[in-house]
Amino acid sequence: MNPPPAAALAATPLVDSDHAAVRAFAAAHAEGGTELQRAVALYLAVRDGFRYDPYRVDLSPAGMRASTVLECGYGWCVPKAALLAAACRASGIPARLGYADVRNHLSTERMRQVLKTDLYIWHGYTDLFLAGRWVKATPAFNIQLCERFGLLPLEFDGLHDSIYHPYDRAGNRHMEYVHQRGTFDDMPLDAITADFARLYPGWGAAEGGAGAFARADFDADVAREAKA
Repeated sequence: MNPPPAAALAATPLVDSDHAAVRAFAAAHAEGGTELQRAVALYLAVRDGFRYDPYRVDLSPAGMRASTVLECGYGWCVPKAALLAAACRASGIPARLGYADVRNHLSTERMRQVLKTDLYIWHGYTDLFLAGRWVKATPAFNIQLCERFGLLPLEFDGLHDSIYHPYDRAGNRHMEYVHQRGTFDDMPLDAITADFARLYPGWGAAEGGAGAFARADFDADVAREAKA
């Protein structure tokens, strides 16, 4: 395969790998003697170091930047994927952003009521160039969430794609990929916000809010449903 383009290592407005906090995070967590080992270490640091929270969606550019996940300590799949891409670029590992539409069979009751669909468009993952090929890495669900919700955690070895499991631990349907949107050097935020406004008018806010989930607690909802 041809080497990745220079854009896969460059900072962008939303994959801000030149941000001081991103560079410090990458330096602290990119452990290992090989590029593959460093990529896996960064994947685990993003997956488990930042709580997954789809109730706190800020669709402004400031809210979607990779560095904002570091500042907030949480994120949902799109900005967490951006953080992994930014940290990898800061470590000299080529990275880009990938998106797919998925059917989620295990969302919370509140999510189902607000979104009125089990189709989640523009699900974000990270595409990393390792060992001469592009591999998918999905750092969205932290290990604590997987344990509470009975999900199989997504592992990443740097050699094989790490994408959502079709079933949970109990054999129930979990995620189904229905459409691949491709890969991008930077987050296509205009397209994401336009599609969210059309399909999910109650999800997300333009500046700092969380829309219909403003006073909701995702972890509490997960814990409540896990006991049901």
